[in-house]
Amino acid sequence: MGTTLANLIQDNEEGLHELQERIGYRFRDLRLLQLSLIHSSFAFERLDDGRHNETQEFLGDAVLDLTVGYILFTRFPEMREGKLTRIRSALVNEYGLADRAREIELGQHLLLGKGENASHGRDKSSILSCAYEALVGALFLDGGYDEALAFVRRFFEPHIDEHQDQLVSADAKSSLQELLQERFNEGPEYALVDEEGPAHARLFSITVSFQGEKLGSGKASSKKEAEQQAARAALDHLRQSQS
Repeated sequence: MGTTLANLIQDNEEGLHELQERIGYRFRDLRLLQLSLIHSSFAFERLDDGRHNETQEFLGDAVLDLTVGYILFTRFPEMREGKLTRIRSALVNEYGLADRAREIELGQHLLLGKGENASHGRDKSSILSCAYEALVGALFLDGGYDEALAFVRRFFEPHIDEHQDQLVSADAKSSLQELLQERFNEGPEYALVDEEGPAHARLFSITVSFQGEKLGSGKASSKKEAEQQAARAALDHLRQSQS
């Protein structure tokens, strides 16, 4: 015989209290919070009705897109839509959400089936990110948009503040491509100009040019990162030439 949501709330009363203290929000309906912590593997093994957090996860995904999008829109009002979308994607993804989940020690509160528990499911990024989305969905259902936005601000804005430069320049290649395509209907060209160092510690030097003019260069342990560095240098060069 399985258990019920009400029984789980009673059994996990202390843990639910701790989690609410950690996130800075008190749920009116603890059933929403408890459900957000139930993985499907646990539900199928233990719950009478088989309910789990995936429906709330679906809602939380949409709420995160909206709230993080709003935060970025108000913080970077002059930024183009494509760039805002890429920054949001750098924040709202499996690994980013898993990191936010670890900040609030969400894993220790998850209810997992025997197999997932034995395979360290509490620290799997896929499970943590889904649970975080479910938690946001639960908070939205319980407190509405304003409470959901306040929660997202509380845990995302410090990360945005700390990593703003990296986030803004996270995809310099795409930004450079968009800029040149819009102005001249033509994209830049990247060239590998040098490789140095032993095979296990290779360094790649790459330049980016436009219509025969070198705009920037980069050097890194991967061609991809060297191209990003070159694109960032090119964007800086173009901004300076306009000022």
